[in-house]
Amino acid sequence: MPSHIDRALGAVLGSAVGDALGAPFEFGPEGAFSARFPDPGAGGEMCGGGGWDPGEATDDTQMAVLLGESLVERGDLDLPDVFARFRRWAAADPKDIGLQTEAVLTSGDPWDLAAALHFQTSQRAAGNGALMRASTSAVHFAAAGRETTMDAARRIAALTHGDRAAWEGTAVFHELVRGALNGGDLLAALPDTLAAVHPDHRERYATVLAADWHPDLATEFNGAVWPCLASAVWALRTTTSYETAVRAAIDLGGDTDTVAAVTGGLAGAVYGVGAIPERWVSVLHVPLPGFGGRVLRAAELAGLARRLLGRERGGAT
Repeated sequence: MPSHIDRALGAVLGSAVGDALGAPFEFGPEGAFSARFPDPGAGGEMCGGGGWDPGEATDDTQMAVLLGESLVERGDLDLPDVFARFRRWAAADPKDIGLQTEAVLTSGDPWDLAAALHFQTSQRAAGNGALMRASTSAVHFAAAGRETTMDAARRIAALTHGDRAAWEGTAVFHELVRGALNGGDLLAALPDTLAAVHPDHRERYATVLAADWHPDLATEFNGAVWPCLASAVWALRTTTSYETAVRAAIDLGGDTDTVAAVTGGLAGAVYGVGAIPERWVSVLHVPLPGFGGRVLRAAELAGLARRLLGRERGGAT
């Protein structure tokens, strides 16, 4: 069985690897990944394409790193600091940034009003852009218990997403990672997790996270928070390893980088970092636009995960 730290490393690295694997297939058709790489384990899957270099992580992981570094360096959740880092990154012309996230971060509005003001005018803020970046914060807050980790997820999501649906999806992800890090059965814990979802959103999440749900039943594109999270849980439920879960997620098509990032975060937490193929980890890299040309590789991501875990466990790593 993976240790607690193996699972934490798995959550952070697993999300980043899924992101980089899925990026070249974004907005492509179903089954494109397996059509190109029909034999699991044969290699070559970190192929790059669509503007991405082989192993290059997208905005999903870039924002997760910025969030994680704020948590470590500030010692706690400093929402103005997180927003400032996000804003600095957005101003540096990253290769990819969600339209909603970009609108909020470049609006010039204060950190505590920008997302709400955007939602008031657009009424569209239930994208997966808060969920996609949550691996680092999920690890950081896991030891604090269900109420604290879900509350933190909501507050972080609200920096860029004014719709509570996005907050609740991110909170569910936090809680599922928390359960997995503690060695629990992530899927068996879903009823208790759903009980902690805001009543206005509980029924919808219960529907899409049910055992009989399939991505074909989604009523929105998987760039929305509900089918994105649900597809990740489906991929985990219907496979038996990190690699097969991420393959299943990418083969759904659509917003492949984010669905695979969320799937990879959950699968990494369940199976541990040792289950992530080294051929994928070895080429992983995370550019950070706006931060002096920094590029993090797997060792730096693992170090960040350890620091996040150490912060919440009295400094032990």
